[in-house]
Amino acid sequence: MAKNKETPMMQQYNAIKKNYPDAFLFYRLGDFYELFNDDAILGSQLLELTLTQRNKNSVNPIPMAGVPHHAAQNYIDILVDKGYKVAVVEQMENPAEAEGMVRRDVIQLVTPGTRMSTSVSGAKENNYLVSIAQAGAGQFGLAYSDLSTGELKVTTAVSVNTVLNELSRLETKEVVTTTNLPADLQANLTSLGILISYQRELNSNAEISYLRQKIEKAEQLAALDTLLSYLFTTQKRSLDHLQVAQAYAISQYLKLDRNSRANLELTLNLRTQKRSGTLLWLLDHTMTAMGGRALKQWLELPLLDRATLEHRYDKIGELNREFFGRDALQTALKQVYDLERLVGRVAYGTANGRDLLQLRNSLRQVPDIMVTLGNFDAAIFGDLLARLDPVTDIEKLISQAITEEPPISVTDGGVIRDSYNSRLDTYRDVMKHGKQWLAEMEAKERQVTGISSLKIGFNKVFGYYIEVTKANIPRLDPTRYTRKQTLANAERFTTPELKKREEQILEAEAKSSELEYQLFTQVRDQIKQNIERLQKLAATLAELDVLQSLATVAEAEQFVRPELVDEHELKIVDGRHPVVEKVLGQQSYVANDVTMTANDTILLITGPNMSGKSTYMRQLALTVVMAQIGSYVPAKSASLPIFDQIFTRIGAADDLISGNSTFMVEMAEANTALQQATANSLILFDELGRGTATYDGMALAQAIIEYVHNNVHAKTLFSTHYHELTALEAELAELKNVHVGATEEDGNLVFSHRVLPGPADQSYGINVAKLAGLPASLIKRADTILARLEAHDSNVDLTSALAEPVSDLPVKTPSSTDDEQLDLFATAPLDANTQTVLDALKALNLATTTPLDAMLKVQNWQDKLKNS
Repeated sequence: MAKNKETPMMQQYNAIKKNYPDAFLFYRLGDFYELFNDDAILGSQLLELTLTQRNKNSVNPIPMAGVPHHAAQNYIDILVDKGYKVAVVEQMENPAEAEGMVRRDVIQLVTPGTRMSTSVSGAKENNYLVSIAQAGAGQFGLAYSDLSTGELKVTTAVSVNTVLNELSRLETKEVVTTTNLPADLQANLTSLGILISYQRELNSNAEISYLRQKIEKAEQLAALDTLLSYLFTTQKRSLDHLQVAQAYAISQYLKLDRNSRANLELTLNLRTQKRSGTLLWLLDHTMTAMGGRALKQWLELPLLDRATLEHRYDKIGELNREFFGRDALQTALKQVYDLERLVGRVAYGTANGRDLLQLRNSLRQVPDIMVTLGNFDAAIFGDLLARLDPVTDIEKLISQAITEEPPISVTDGGVIRDSYNSRLDTYRDVMKHGKQWLAEMEAKERQVTGISSLKIGFNKVFGYYIEVTKANIPRLDPTRYTRKQTLANAERFTTPELKKREEQILEAEAKSSELEYQLFTQVRDQIKQNIERLQKLAATLAELDVLQSLATVAEAEQFVRPELVDEHELKIVDGRHPVVEKVLGQQSYVANDVTMTANDTILLITGPNMSGKSTYMRQLALTVVMAQIGSYVPAKSASLPIFDQIFTRIGAADDLISGNSTFMVEMAEANTALQQATANSLILFDELGRGTATYDGMALAQAIIEYVHNNVHAKTLFSTHYHELTALEAELAELKNVHVGATEEDGNLVFSHRVLPGPADQSYGINVAKLAGLPASLIKRADTILARLEAHDSNVDLTSALAEPVSDLPVKTPSSTDDEQLDLFATAPLDANTQTVLDALKALNLATTTPLDAMLKVQNWQDKLKNS
């Protein structure tokens, strides 16, 4: 079958598409962006568009789908959110003036890592694009940027795991590289849903040279050049808001690998994958979007520098002492918009009049903020006050140039204020009084001619005209009226006066919007020249916002200033898990001490499930993180060293995609801690060894404890159900037993949630199973087996204890008359609330339930039972 001959338009489309095979091509045709062929088929499914056909009557019609140009951004965002790229093709010349085919080209490639638009819910989130350059075996240069804010940073990673940790911390959606990455790294990126893009050719221009001026290491320069080349290639415009690249060392900050970050739920709830129920959720009382992003960055990169931390503690203390000053600061910050992203849009050329007004209104708050800071202790807040630049010249420029209610579009007029430009004022005067002049002329012409039906009108083809019915034409002065158009019952004329006024009005209408756009771009360009000043101001305001947020939370939740000590010891009095306490309420939460002298390496924690062991461990880690971002901490008092790393092995998780079972993941994470931890690290090990046979698990747990004790010497909290391990206290000088209190009352387990010295007296495993709602007959059988096991000598094989008759296990038998045998001791039916609680207990999967979720569920069940 003969192939259809391509039309010139489709030839143009296919030529452009050839250069962007991995992107959706949004091809501008009039008022629509069209998608063709495979893009149309897939796009119609993803965007819920109607799939039509071009050249329907041809042998091979072309699939087609389209979106209105004014709504295109919404559709682009949907595709980018799903991990796709979109190449935006625009008409590069006026179709009315084009000769032949209108010239079109890609004006921007929008990708998951380069999108500029953000939703309201994402205002406090960064969107990072990361480039990776391999530099020898196991070493990588990393560079990353948030195009919407201009942030640009580089570092060196010494292993694939370090790369993955950084990508996880940055919540990376797209990675760009020049060559194929190592197979293991590429597989991990794919499994994490990160888009891999390639930039084969590196650009070289003055902007790139300027942005890389402070970077010296070869692997960092390689990654930075890749990143910048990709940005300039895809965005096709000047990116003046990109900041000079800053290098940082990962070792400058408290190290938290991606598993520890997830286990501690610093910024993302494990169960819901949202902010609610995280440490960030608790601490975030920021007034601005940029303050929210800065707080998240602080949480992701806790500090090791004591002097900086002490300065932050000082500022929080001063903000809480000067309550009215803090309130005034919050009031002013509420009026500050997202300066970082406003500046980004100015540089990008997408800022409109409303954006500039937001910038102006934000700048108007700075003098008030400076006055407020001036009333604080100068020794504490003098540094921040000195960094504040009100940028008054830009505030005045915008106030003079931009009208108070500008339209969204900057090309339709109505953006520039009256009296800003004399020529624009003239145009506006002509347009404003043009209609009045025409009405006066119409009245005058009627009077002069005596024709009451004479009227003045306008159309796009003939312009302004005087219309007279044919019966009245003899009454016109032929020397003054020139015919323009003949109609069936009338004719249209012009006069020298009307023609002159028409020229003035049409010139004003045509040139007014053009002049306004020129004036607006001039204002925007003047702002661009001050981008660095505005970015420094934004950073200072963001830091102030974070500090007031931490101060607000500290006061509301009764946090205290931690004491940082040089000795390798810690003492926390009445420490709390801040998030759990916030959910349960201060009256319900049981506070606990954590005390470890310089000679204490390990706290071995025993006690039943759901008693609070994991919460106790997590609350210590969260206290450390909070202290090392410069925050007050949830305790009555806290004395802490500065930790260099935190490692956690908490909860049950697998990595089946990589072929790793829960136990393999557990051992791998334990190995990471044992290999990388130092004496200045904090390790949290929860139930190590439970994923294998009892003796194997117990042997591994003991060997790990001994290894940490004898070789690593990191402060370690090790919770276990292997009650036998408590005997190690007699053998290991740096190990102490503690347990979470629980008592048995009338056969029921009662938790005290209090951490006490010494080992637990028993594991209470069967009691917890009873709480979980297992059948009573099963619980009874478990008690019988346990009694037999405990009666046997420890040297006897357990098989002999387990292989005894099971005749004492009740068995249901079918009845000829009823579904179940009658029970002589049957109790009354359970009420609805009690039955609901029991059903929920039976359905609960403890292995996948976090301590916080468990506590919330128990509290909910208690409330239901109290009401039953």
